[in-house]
Amino acid sequence: MARSMWRGAIQFGLVTIPVKLYLATETGGIGFNLLHKTDLSRIQMKVYCPADDEVISRSDTVRGYEWAKGCYVVVTDEDIESVPLKTVRAIEIEMFVDAHREGQGVEFVKQAYYLEPDPVGRKAFELLRQVLAEQGKTAICKIVLKDREQLAALNPYTKTMLLTTLHWPDEIRSLEELNIPDEEIEVKPAERKMAEQLVSSMTGEFNPEEYKDNYREALMKVIEAKVAGEAPAPAQKVEPTRIGDLMAALEASVATAREARREGTSDKAPAAKAAAKPAKTRPKAARPRKDATVEEDARPRQRKSA
Repeated sequence: MARSMWRGAIQFGLVTIPVKLYLATETGGIGFNLLHKTDLSRIQMKVYCPADDEVISRSDTVRGYEWAKGCYVVVTDEDIESVPLKTVRAIEIEMFVDAHREGQGVEFVKQAYYLEPDPVGRKAFELLRQVLAEQGKTAICKIVLKDREQLAALNPYTKTMLLTTLHWPDEIRSLEELNIPDEEIEVKPAERKMAEQLVSSMTGEFNPEEYKDNYREALMKVIEAKVAGEAPAPAQKVEPTRIGDLMAALEASVATAREARREGTSDKAPAAKAAAKPAKTRPKAARPRKDATVEEDARPRQRKSA
């Protein structure tokens, strides 16, 4: 059973809807431990106090804020709970905007959460969910999470609602940090037409369940081979395709995409035809993953963190 990470209420005008928040996503990477290089024993992270030159217990630590160089003030849980903001224990709806504005605001998205209404608030919760869905609206809210007030968007999602926290505008880095040329680049009509054909030939329905983390599977095979005392299979070297002519590269890409689409169509042929001639399958794309982090697993294995 998933554990809620926040409990409070949606504040909808004078209507209060008690809810719980649950993380909507989880990572499925492979966990590693840090080991001592010489004897492969697992290391421990200890809390060290340089002033007393000793290792201390975490129970002997407190939260502090540095208000001047080397000067700290202790901030307790009671201090944080006493912050005079309604958003400390409420999802405060500020306004409603039109939903589904394609390509707008995607750079602001941070983290998604599922909402679960308490029994006493189910009717009001369902009423708000239905109205947002029928009118195509998104609620812009504020909420305090992890000692920070967050800007958020509230949307209907199947039988519940999805709260997506957003970056504040001043947290979005400027494009001026990038080396992007200001001058216009001339694109030939033939190149544009060929690029449009490539996009058209690669257009389809996005079904997330068709994709998987190929890197994680390949890494697990390497680990399992080492556990078994076997040499891992050699990595496949992919030679980069060097086509200096943009038009030639586009034409080759269109031909490859069309061939892949034909092969994908043949996969859906009737079973009788498939038995006569095995259909080829199109390789599925691998999604990029962040580097694996140090976890608390005792053995290499696939894991999911909450």
